[in-house]
Amino acid sequence: MTFDGSSEQATTHRFPVVGIGASAGGLQAFRTLLDSMPAHPGVAIVFLLHQEKHESVLVEVLRRHSAMPVETAQDGMVLQPDHVYVAPPETAITIVEGKLHVSSDGERVSMAIDALFRSLATDRETAAVGIVLSGALSDGALGLKAIKAEGGITFAQDDSALFDGMPRSAIAAGAVDFVLPPREIARELLRVTHHSYVRADDTGRLPEKELNRIFRLLQTAHGVDFSLYKPSTVERRIRRRLALHKLESLEEYVQMLTADPVEVEHLYTDILIRVTSFFRDPEVYEALQREIFPELMRERPGENPLRVWVPGCATGEEVYSLAICLLELAGNAGYSCPVQIFGTDINDAAVEQARVGVFPESIVADVSPERLRRYFVKVESGYRVTKAVRDCCVFARQNLTKDPPFSRLDLISCRNVMIYLGTMLQRKVMSIFHYALRTDGYLLLGSSETIGNFNDLFGTIDRKHKVYRKKATQTRVTVDFDMTPPADRSEVQGRAAAEELVSPTQIFREADRLLLSRYAPAGVLINDDFDILQFRGRTSPYLEPPAGTATFNILKMAREGLLPELRAAIHTARKSGEPVRRAEIRFVNDAGPAMVNLEIIPIVTPARLRYQLVLFEDVVTPVQAESRKKGRRKTSGEESEDAGQVARLRRELETTREYLQSIIEEQEAMNEELRSANEEIQSSNEELQSTNEELETAKEELQSSNEELTTLNEELENRHQDLAEANNDLLNLLGSIDIPILMLDSALRIRRFTPGAQRTFSLIPSDIGRPINDLKLTLQVDDLDQMIAEVIDNLAVKELEVQNRSGHWFLLRIRPYKTMENKIEGAVLVLVDIHQLKEARLREAAE
Repeated sequence: MTFDGSSEQATTHRFPVVGIGASAGGLQAFRTLLDSMPAHPGVAIVFLLHQEKHESVLVEVLRRHSAMPVETAQDGMVLQPDHVYVAPPETAITIVEGKLHVSSDGERVSMAIDALFRSLATDRETAAVGIVLSGALSDGALGLKAIKAEGGITFAQDDSALFDGMPRSAIAAGAVDFVLPPREIARELLRVTHHSYVRADDTGRLPEKELNRIFRLLQTAHGVDFSLYKPSTVERRIRRRLALHKLESLEEYVQMLTADPVEVEHLYTDILIRVTSFFRDPEVYEALQREIFPELMRERPGENPLRVWVPGCATGEEVYSLAICLLELAGNAGYSCPVQIFGTDINDAAVEQARVGVFPESIVADVSPERLRRYFVKVESGYRVTKAVRDCCVFARQNLTKDPPFSRLDLISCRNVMIYLGTMLQRKVMSIFHYALRTDGYLLLGSSETIGNFNDLFGTIDRKHKVYRKKATQTRVTVDFDMTPPADRSEVQGRAAAEELVSPTQIFREADRLLLSRYAPAGVLINDDFDILQFRGRTSPYLEPPAGTATFNILKMAREGLLPELRAAIHTARKSGEPVRRAEIRFVNDAGPAMVNLEIIPIVTPARLRYQLVLFEDVVTPVQAESRKKGRRKTSGEESEDAGQVARLRRELETTREYLQSIIEEQEAMNEELRSANEEIQSSNEELQSTNEELETAKEELQSSNEELTTLNEELENRHQDLAEANNDLLNLLGSIDIPILMLDSALRIRRFTPGAQRTFSLIPSDIGRPINDLKLTLQVDDLDQMIAEVIDNLAVKELEVQNRSGHWFLLRIRPYKTMENKIEGAVLVLVDIHQLKEARLREAAE
């Protein structure tokens, strides 16, 4: 199968852009790839090769292998399909809105391939393709991950690479879709870039029936219901898998998933992949260190740790970034506050990678040299976070929408997670965050996220950096830790709507509305700014919208004649804190002159927020009262015809009235007794409700504590296993070395020794922990303890030739004992057998 369409046809669609990064050995691989590409593949290729700054003939070399035009990339150049663009030496090249941007910024050049891939992912999204060819180090790994997270396609060269550092790092990061030799990469590239997913030819919705089957397969495998996630995100990941497997029908893909559990795992991983990096959005971390962290650390009771939760932590970069910022602040400002950061995610592989704390060398683009030196240790595969930082962080698998959360938290950092959740899950997650935070705790969201309609739960602290603070609520927020979702998305939506319709809160609210509309006077609820928060009843006779800009200010909406008395009454009520009544206020409405009674009732919430309830009561005018009296006289006039009959009826009426009065008194007595009984029952009911709420709160706290203990236990088990493995490795290493080695602590007590040292120094296992001065060593050396102390103090290695009691010669080497954090905690004594060498020298000297 070949693709050789015209460029004109390619430009009618959004054409893909292929970013290719290479270093040592990569030029040969790229030439092979170009040899296999047609003249009109319908894609633009941007090639970046690590090379020193000198006059380059790279473009001329590549033109001999390419059927497409090959050009040197220039700043501002517009990308065109069927062209190859080559980055100049020692430059960084990025893509913004279809244009190339070339710069020679030293910091960006150091990881130029990552910068290219990240910009490509942002600019082209699903039409982005990233390829890593031969090269050392790890540039390109994080960039490929960004392309994959945005829905693009990624390649890496297989073992045909002359230097496998870059391809191997990308594969280890889980960022590669195809691992192939260059010729196969070219063939697969042509196929993938002509799929409808990459070309965005099909933007319609996927069939609901097949989607629900996929959701059930994922839920069965991992217990996560993706039908509650944003449909656009999930469907884009599914379309991506279709493109990778050369499928156009979702039904075919469902059959593949049913038959292949491995593909279910790949789809699950693809849906969960997230773009993350160290100190992403640096200004956010600066704001935290400047405003939020000092307040959290200041005046903490006792030794209570500062508790932070990072749900959706992915591979842990954000968790470690927060830990580093907190440790920096604690060290610089002299705070002695312990730090405890929980990182959770539903991706087991990501959590395990975060727990190890090893990251590729390309993090140098995100981490400053000073932080890299203080908080990271160079290892073979990149950089590892130091033990001091790792000890502050606990990682665990957790489903944010299902498992119990942590509690009594000072800060929750949930950045770029909410954008993947549907409305139902967002509502649930926000209530969970409100429960998990302590009073006045902080919530940090991503740059494209807000609290939405949850202003009653969180107040805005820093709108620019998305920092919010928990609000106290009058009623306890309901938190459901467990959600057992139904089988498909339509059923989820139907159940959510039904629950809202039959909710007891909704029924009570509707009953209150009906009673208020029939029997209560019209009124409005206003705040301290005179803004109306709620209308109650029919208020149009007293208030009307003013002309001009729309407003809910009651003073601007008051009818003619109401304003002076209304303003004065509200002011008096606020000042005194008592209800204020104004009677028979004359005003004008649409029907003409009228009268109204005003009553202002102050309301103060537990959070010290002030509101006022303004009530309007109609006043019956004298004309209306006179008309009613005349109507009653007309009715009673007919009974005055027979005076005797009236007198008799009056006596009967008086008797009946006295009888009814006695019955009424008895009834009132009974009502009083019933009222007292009812009050007792209500009091008991309130106590039971209070007890029930306390029990529910205790239950939720126990669930949270149990989850936290489970997480800590899992972390301790993993650390115990790591320590056991390290200890076993150390014991086997020392046991296999026949060189006498003796390790001492800072107090010159024996820590460990090899079997050779046991024979040479005549040691026994019980000597561990004893000061070296207490032992009678076989070596003839003076002031050994003083020399060891000098090594510990000066960090200078000492070497001297010594003899044992039998005259055997050794070279004694004393080195400082260093920890992973470069602290000196003792010394290491090594004896090298030089007896034969010494005798040979003595013989030579004698001759």
